[in-house]
Amino acid sequence: MDITLTTPALLFSTISLILLAFTNRFLALGSRIRSLHDRYQDNHRPSLLAQIESLRLRVNLIRLMQLYGVASLFLCVLCMFFLFAGLVVMGKFVFGLSLVALLISLGLSTREIHISTQALNIQLESLSLSQEDVDAR
Repeated sequence: MDITLTTPALLFSTISLILLAFTNRFLALGSRIRSLHDRYQDNHRPSLLAQIESLRLRVNLIRLMQLYGVASLFLCVLCMFFLFAGLVVMGKFVFGLSLVALLISLGLSTREIHISTQALNIQLESLSLSQEDVDAR
């Protein structure tokens, strides 16, 4: 397989957009955590604490997603450096590592989305049960 400088450069825009999406998720979770923290200070309900713990896991996953995304971008740049220096074999190896880092980042993203979906489903079930109680009255 031939690899040129343009091959790793193709991933730049993709990785940048993925990192932007991860950052937006992180900021949204940060806002949600602050809101829940304030609510917990007013009302020490265990359900709020459980939600905060779930969000802690998601924040840690997003941190890892960002870490592996940045590593992928770094390795792409390093690959381009090796290719520019004429070290094609080393460039191919580093590009492969970059793809692995990107795959790990995307896998973590899938896990975080799964956790987020489970939390939303629990919230929706709670809402449905509340509505049934209102209808029963």
